[in-house]
Amino acid sequence: MTQSNAVPGKFISFEGIDGAGKSTHIGFVAEFLASRGKTVVASREPGGTGVGEKLRDLLLHEQMDLETEALLMFASRREHIAQVIAPGLARGDWVLSDRFTDASFAYQGGGRGLDRAKLEALENWVHPHLQPDLTLLFDVPLDVARARLDATRTLDKFEQEQADFFSACRNEYLRRAAQFPDRIVVVDSTRSIEETRAFLAEVLGKLVA
Repeated sequence: MTQSNAVPGKFISFEGIDGAGKSTHIGFVAEFLASRGKTVVASREPGGTGVGEKLRDLLLHEQMDLETEALLMFASRREHIAQVIAPGLARGDWVLSDRFTDASFAYQGGGRGLDRAKLEALENWVHPHLQPDLTLLFDVPLDVARARLDATRTLDKFEQEQADFFSACRNEYLRRAAQFPDRIVVVDSTRSIEETRAFLAEVLGKLVA
């Protein structure tokens, strides 16, 4: 059940392994929706709130037990839902989030190897009736993602992981896409920015209509 069944707003999440290019296109999506009269709220996970940003700093830079990491991710998410996502949707806004729960399945589940049942239990506790109306999964081969990361910035602890970690994350993302094809749209992020944005406009046009 997506949140759109209960409230007037729409919720779009952006996913992909680090370096897949999702952040490059969030601004475009926000502008596309605004040009069609939608009020847009753009946020991110972990983060998006005062508490969430403090947790983000810990999560991206401090080493910790796997289950601690997963619990803190969902703690940040709960605050994000309560303070940003749910109020925005209730107002009729279109809420864009750079990552949501699919990322926990990909990173803590696929990459770190946490039991999927534990993630499902957290998902059902933290947001039992909330899922994005649309998830845009930006997908690229590992070598492309790594080249993009190495060219951009200082890497956080996740971005410093090895190829097998990201391969497992990517595989879990694609497994989720196959499991939820009505929600998750895979975006071939090896294409040019112009080609990718044309595809995004096509997908978003159906949601806006």
